[in-house]
Amino acid sequence: MSDSSRRYAIIEAPSNLGLKPTGVEKLPERLLQHGLAARLQARRAGRLETPPYRFERDPETQTLNAHAIAEFSRRLADAVGDVLDSGEFPVVLGGDCSIVLGPTLALKRRGRYGLLFIDGHADFYQPEVNPNGEAASMDLAFATGHGPKLLTDLEGRRPLVQDEDAVAFAFRDEDEQVEYGSQPLPPELRAFDLATVRRMGIEAAARAAVGHLTRDDLEGFFIHLDADCLSDDIMPAVDYRTPDGLSWEELKTTLRIALGSGKAVGLEVAIYNPNLDKDGSAGLGLAEVLVAALGSR
Repeated sequence: MSDSSRRYAIIEAPSNLGLKPTGVEKLPERLLQHGLAARLQARRAGRLETPPYRFERDPETQTLNAHAIAEFSRRLADAVGDVLDSGEFPVVLGGDCSIVLGPTLALKRRGRYGLLFIDGHADFYQPEVNPNGEAASMDLAFATGHGPKLLTDLEGRRPLVQDEDAVAFAFRDEDEQVEYGSQPLPPELRAFDLATVRRMGIEAAARAAVGHLTRDDLEGFFIHLDADCLSDDIMPAVDYRTPDGLSWEELKTTLRIALGSGKAVGLEVAIYNPNLDKDGSAGLGLAEVLVAALGSR
């Protein structure tokens, strides 16, 4: 689908259930204030209300707000499905990274789809070693079926994305993974850490990642975009900061290659925290790169 034929629909999914109530829930409001909907000529497809936040870990899953996340994911899947049924391209504005379970569930209801996971962290912790119980540190694991049944077997559809159909792109938290004992990424899951991306060059790395997701056995792929994939110098407005990261131009190149493949079926944006954006430049830059990549009309 080319930029000229792609019709966008924005779904607001301001869930903080997988992180903490510090401001990520304000992401949709801030990006919309920067004119995202108007500049993309996007339909406003509604806003999902988030269940109340609970600070105690669920004893069954050792995960904060596990039952609420499962319920929210099903509702978000319904909303994404409605947009897809309308022939539109869903742009989901989160929230924290646990929102990925909604779109991947929507797509699993339809067939076999891939996931381009652009994130500064691999998000593959298991609850037993996760230091805070936040699903936003485990969301890629959950989406690929690694973790407690409540969050990995939604509607009996485990896994939502097969290991070999996922690509982790531009993560840079390897030292932290070792320190806290995160389970390793499965060998079938394609991994392009930031060092690999830099060694290959952004265009070659993005084309290799997207090429893996445009195979004939996949019907398409979804794009997960965590703002903390960006360099800490330009995107300090995230709850867990890590040195280095992609430049605006590198992210724009990656998204343009992914969208230009014609096989991307939707995109979500997560983790940007307006409360931490002191001068507003991080949110404005994020809106600008989204418009530049998706294509204003």
